[in-house]
Amino acid sequence: MKGGRSTYFREFNAIELQNTFYRNVSSETLEKYRKEAPAGFEFVVKAWQAITHPISSPTWKKAGKIPELGDPCGLGYLRPTPENFRAWDLILGECRLLDSRLVVIQTPPSFSCSEKTKSDMIAFLSKIERSSLTLGWEPRGDWNRRPDEIGRICERLSLVHIVDPFRRLPAFESETVYFRLHGISDGETSYKYKYTDADLSRLTSIISTYPESKKIYVMFNNMSMGEDALRFKNMMKL
Repeated sequence: MKGGRSTYFREFNAIELQNTFYRNVSSETLEKYRKEAPAGFEFVVKAWQAITHPISSPTWKKAGKIPELGDPCGLGYLRPTPENFRAWDLILGECRLLDSRLVVIQTPPSFSCSEKTKSDMIAFLSKIERSSLTLGWEPRGDWNRRPDEIGRICERLSLVHIVDPFRRLPAFESETVYFRLHGISDGETSYKYKYTDADLSRLTSIISTYPESKKIYVMFNNMSMGEDALRFKNMMKL
C-alpha cells in the first residue's frame, strides 16, 4: 500500500505482522511499531516458525539462519521440547511489547493429523504461558479433511480456528472469528489474485451471519492485500 505504515495506521485498526513468523524481531523494531501506531491500534503476531516448522522446512531459508535455542532438531511441530518452549517465551515477549491480544499459529502441511501430532500439540499448548492472549490456529494439509478433529482440538485447547471463508468455515465456534484470505485461485496463482467486488460482497454476506457480539478479524494475504482491504472496509462502511 502506498504511503507505508503511516497510511496503514490511518486507514485500518489492526495488522497481522508477517515478519515475526520468519525470525524473532528485535525489541527496538517492535517498540518503534508500537510508538508509531495510534492508540487502540492492534498488532496480531504471527507466531515464529520455530515452534511450528522443523529446520527441514523451506521457510527457514528466508529466515537466513537457524536460531540458537538448543538442538535445532527440537524445533517445530508444536512438540513439547525445550527448544520450542524457549521459542514461545520469545514470541510471548514480542506480544507484550506490542500489547497484542492474539497470536496466529500456522502449521505446515507436513504437520499431519495423527495421534502423535495431536498428543504433542496438546502437551505443548497446554503448558505454555498465555497471559491474556487468544491463540488462533490455521491448520493446513490433511487436517482440513478432518474438521471433526480440528473442532475437538480447538475446544480442548481454547483455540480459534482460523480459516479462509471462501474455502471453509470454522469447525469450532468461539467468541473470536478470524479470517485469513489467501486468494480464490488455486496453487501459486492464489497470492496474485485480486478480489472482485462480487467476492467482497460475498464476504460481507458471510460476516453478516455472525452476531454483533463476535469479534471478527478479516486479514488479506494476497499481493493486492492493502487495496483489497481498503475496498472491503469501504464496502462495510467501517
